[in-house]
Amino acid sequence: MAGLKLYGVSQSTNVMRALVCLYEKGLDFEFVSVDMHSGEHKKDPFISFNGDPCDNPGESRAITEHLCHAYPEKGPALLPSDKKALASVLTWKEVEAGQFNVPASKLAFELFYKAFLFGGTADEAVVAEHEERLAKVLDVYEVRLSKNNYLGGDEYSLADLNHLPCLHFLVGTPVKKIFDSRPHVSKWCTDALARPAWAKVVAMM
Repeated sequence: MAGLKLYGVSQSTNVMRALVCLYEKGLDFEFVSVDMHSGEHKKDPFISFNGDPCDNPGESRAITEHLCHAYPEKGPALLPSDKKALASVLTWKEVEAGQFNVPASKLAFELFYKAFLFGGTADEAVVAEHEERLAKVLDVYEVRLSKNNYLGGDEYSLADLNHLPCLHFLVGTPVKKIFDSRPHVSKWCTDALARPAWAKVVAMM
């Protein structure tokens, strides 16, 4: 296996998403921390990574899917081989990226990153707006998870894994209540966040 390297900041939700997939697949890799505050990511050798995206897939969801296709024999099958099951997983992957992530990432910024990075305080109006938006998404999840153990079906998949970074930060804030008030969503969160691969990511923060 060619040496795998992941460049980034361990507290970044995008980096965390790639990390947990690497750990789930049991792949050997090197993590290279990048000092964003000094602008290291805008200097050589990092600016040279703007070449072929197939050689250096920079978007975290592209990375997780690439790893599943490149190493199908490693770890759990986070993308199922059955066509019907795969279609379900890919559908819920799109729901995460297009519906869940927008309010969830905004809430993570307001309730964690704003203070962590800038020493700021949350804008309560923004929090209320995106909490309401996220709650509507979780209503859909609650119905889905009442019928299946996981979003893509009865097996853990990328459809679940891609949620983990934002889930991690949100369950440590008052927004946790909108997860706890939906029993199937709450169980899903607890199960996903308890996975050993995720514990390894948290240990790097």
